[in-house]
Amino acid sequence: MAETEPMPAQAPTGRVFLIVVDATAEMRAALRFACNRAKKTAGRVALLYVLEPAEFQQWMAVESLIQEERREEAEKLLQDLSAQVNEIAGTMPMVYVREGERAAQIMKLIEEEPSISILVLGAGAGPEGPGPLVNYLVGKMAGKLRVPITVVPGKLNDEQIDALT
Repeated sequence: MAETEPMPAQAPTGRVFLIVVDATAEMRAALRFACNRAKKTAGRVALLYVLEPAEFQQWMAVESLIQEERREEAEKLLQDLSAQVNEIAGTMPMVYVREGERAAQIMKLIEEEPSISILVLGAGAGPEGPGPLVNYLVGKMAGKLRVPITVVPGKLNDEQIDALT
């Protein structure tokens, strides 16, 4: 009996909308927007959670414990968000967890993963502006990215986002 080669993993056929996961309301708006667009374009959602270095690095054992707790929190959040993505978009998301500086990890993932086609960011609606990540990526780095950036106003509610998409 001849052996068969394993089937290659299928690459997504539609657009892949990358969401940078955090605990902000504007991320939730960006996530809903991306899910709706993915559903309507036969695309997928990708979730990126970046574990940034701990600010307290004087004792390695404490830092290790803090990083472990943060990773567990990230995994729980990603499980919850994956269920939401599946409910709205009808597909499970691609999930990435990286360690390092957030903006650098976003740039690196986009370069490494050719299937990612759009970066979707939520803009803060507070007096401090859209947020440091939006400012940095839309300002200084926009011309260096190989994908377009969609910025979703964080103050939009679900009904408004659904009407837009």
